[in-house]
Amino acid sequence: MTDTTMRIDGNTLLLPGGAAVRFIRTLRLPETGTHALPPGLGEFPVRRVADYAESVPEAWRARGGVMLPVYLREAMWLSFAGTREPAALQVGVGKVCAVSGRPWSDRPARDPQNYLVLPRQPWLDGINSGKGTVRQFVAVPLGLGATVEGQVTGEEVWGGVQLQSFPLTPEALARWREEERERLRAERARFSARTAGFGAAPAMAAPPAPGAAPAAPGGAPRAAAAMGLGVGGSMRQEVHQDDRPLTDWSERPAGRVFVHLVTPPQWRSITGEAPPPSPVDRAAYTRAGLPWFDHYDQDARDLEPADALRSVKPVGDWLGDDHEPWQPPSPHQVKPLGDARGKPVEDGDW
Repeated sequence: MTDTTMRIDGNTLLLPGGAAVRFIRTLRLPETGTHALPPGLGEFPVRRVADYAESVPEAWRARGGVMLPVYLREAMWLSFAGTREPAALQVGVGKVCAVSGRPWSDRPARDPQNYLVLPRQPWLDGINSGKGTVRQFVAVPLGLGATVEGQVTGEEVWGGVQLQSFPLTPEALARWREEERERLRAERARFSARTAGFGAAPAMAAPPAPGAAPAAPGGAPRAAAAMGLGVGGSMRQEVHQDDRPLTDWSERPAGRVFVHLVTPPQWRSITGEAPPPSPVDRAAYTRAGLPWFDHYDQDARDLEPADALRSVKPVGDWLGDDHEPWQPPSPHQVKPLGDARGKPVEDGDW
C-alpha cells in the first residue's frame, strides 16, 4: 500500500512519492549585480504545528503543516537532495507560484510551467525572474507590501511557503524505473571497464554542494502568518524545463504542506526552543576563503523568466539600504558543481 502521509525526518520534509525538501540558511546577496550560488550554512529547524497546538495562533492550527524560524532579511534556499523518484513539485510564496508567477494551482500546468522537476532540479534559491537567474528568497514581515505575494497580488494574506508534489502516473513510473535499471547497468559496465586491472577503486567523497556546511561543502490570516518571502539579489541558477509530456504526471497531488515562517521571538514563545544564531556576516565568510558555487547542467533547458515575477522589487526598496558590507569572492573560491520515517505532518484548510 502506498504511503500518502507527509512526514518530517530530522529537518527534512518527506512528501509522498519520494520528494524530500530541506530549508537551508545562507548568505544574503547584494541586491545589485549577478552572483555565484551562496553556500549552505546549516538547516532551518522544522517543527510540526500539531505538536504546539496550544501555543500557535488558531489560523495555524486550521492550516496545519510545519513552521520554521527566520530573521528579518534572512536568506534561504530549498534543497531537494534525497529525492528518490521523479516528482513535480510546486513551490508557492504566499500562494504565488515561484516558477510561473501565477496564482496557486491544484494541478501541474505548462505554458507557463508551474512546477519544478525533481530530482533534476537540485535546489531552488529564489523566484524565476530572469534568464538563467533567480532572485534570492529573503524573509520580510507581512504588512509592508515587500513580499512577492504583496507585489504580485496586491494583498498580503497568506505568507509562508507552500509545497505540493505530484508523482508520475503508474505507467510513466514503470517506464522510468526500467530506464533507470538500464542506465545503472550501463554505468556499472563503464566503471568495470575503466577500473579493470587496477584493483578496487578508492572511496571518494561526493563533490561539495551548497547544502553542506562551510567546513565540509554548500485579520486573522495576517496576524497568524507573520512572515513571508520577498526577494534579494540575483544569482546564476536555471529553473529546468520539463522534458516529459504533461500527461506523465498525476493530475492530483500526492501531498501538500503549508510552511509557516516564524520570527525568532515567536519561535521561542511557541516552542520554548532557542532560535538559531543570527545569520553569518557575508564579508567575514568571504574573507575566510570559504567557497561559493556555480552549477552547470549541459543537458538541461532553462525556463523562460516569469513575466509576473520580473517586476518584483527587492526588499531594500521597502526596508532601506542594505548596510552589510559586501566583499565579492575571488575566482578560486567559486567551486563548480557537476553535472527514517518521522511523525506525520497534518494538512489543513488553506
